[in-house]
Amino acid sequence: MKQYDLLVIGSGPAGEKAAVQAAKLKKRVVCVEKGRMVGGVCVNTGTLPSKTLRETVLHYARLKRRRVYGIQVAIRDDISIPELMYHKDQVIQSERDVIEDHLSRNDVELVNGTASFIDDHTINVLRPDGKSIHYEAEIIVIGTGTRPRRPEYVPFDDQNIYDDESILRLDRIPKRLGVVGGGVIGCEYASIFANLGIKVTLIDGRPQLLGHIDRELVETLQYKMRKQGIILHLNETVDKVEVEGDNQVRIDCNSGKVIHCDKLLYTAGRLANTNNLNLEAIGLETTKKGMIPVNENYQTSIPHIYAVGDVVGFPMLASASQDQGRIAMCHAFEGPEERQRMNRFLPYAIYTIPELAIVGETEESLTDKKIPYEIGHAFYREVPRGQILNEMDGMLKLLFNRETLQLLGVHIIGLAASEMIHTGQAVLSFGGKITYFIDTVFNYPTLHEIYKTAAFNGINRLE
Repeated sequence: MKQYDLLVIGSGPAGEKAAVQAAKLKKRVVCVEKGRMVGGVCVNTGTLPSKTLRETVLHYARLKRRRVYGIQVAIRDDISIPELMYHKDQVIQSERDVIEDHLSRNDVELVNGTASFIDDHTINVLRPDGKSIHYEAEIIVIGTGTRPRRPEYVPFDDQNIYDDESILRLDRIPKRLGVVGGGVIGCEYASIFANLGIKVTLIDGRPQLLGHIDRELVETLQYKMRKQGIILHLNETVDKVEVEGDNQVRIDCNSGKVIHCDKLLYTAGRLANTNNLNLEAIGLETTKKGMIPVNENYQTSIPHIYAVGDVVGFPMLASASQDQGRIAMCHAFEGPEERQRMNRFLPYAIYTIPELAIVGETEESLTDKKIPYEIGHAFYREVPRGQILNEMDGMLKLLFNRETLQLLGVHIIGLAASEMIHTGQAVLSFGGKITYFIDTVFNYPTLHEIYKTAAFNGINRLE
């Protein structure tokens, strides 16, 4: 029996940061990772590879559009799968190396194997060689993440029909791609493949995409997606999916519509990876999707067992997961008190083309709360940097209190939205007013000047 202060199950963003935080508090830590590589879904099959793939596609698309700058460059119209995935594979390996070095430098023992509970302090680890080893720990952290949900009526084969992880193992670039599911993942991949010149059809059962995002931004995104050639079938539910002869995928919709494509990406939500943990042995209950309920300190119903990251559900962001791991361990091992709480202003970014990013309140939430608000608008084309970059349709939207001028929410669609949102997040965090942007001098020319333009627009509306 090996004994530790902390045992972490999973080496994704949440698990890794929990392990390192505990090690920095002078605790003896072991991290159990089921996969062959560290980093979890985030690094290996989810966030990092999909965003890297997006940058590769954007770079390729920009090279083909050099004529905008008066430069003629001959670029091949076709691109192979190895070329498309080359940079992604490099980035993944580099990030794995960083994580392994991070764990090693902090003396975190890394064990490869499948973990399951024996009792509430003891874990059995089944190693790849078939041997089992028992580990005992004072504190246990569950950071096992999630996996794609695969409905039984969809014949996934990872050759014609893919989920949002296996899509990265495409054997060839299709001429026609179907995407079922207009959530974050579906919209991101639809944008990526459309910018390769692939004919993309996106099917979703709701009247609009991305229900949790500001309606004005979503309408702009839908316009841009259609402009990219994406066919949107909204208010459509899928009754049947099958592979026909010649490796063609047929999608039968509830409305009677039939859609054919070469490949299909089916994104139907995610399930927590808790099914193999033997939680029954310790009486730990989960939701229908396998998620583990926790309190504000990320403790489960068993106080010395914590759960962090996507396995606890909302917000399911790699950025928040990292802080969840740190916060949980500062609570467990009496770390700095100021590190035992999460900032309430979490930024969200959706890496479609163009990007969307939000932080704070929406018009809908402010209306529900009966808070009097005003809007400040500005477009990328209104600042010189937007014109230089040929980004004319991007938009920034500021929501602020009409009476106090306090900033309440920031919403951006356009180039670098995921980067630019942090300026708004900072002002929200210190309770700043919209006048902050008016009184601040921004570098010229930069996209951040749009904050000042939007702030003036909002003040002018009041006057």
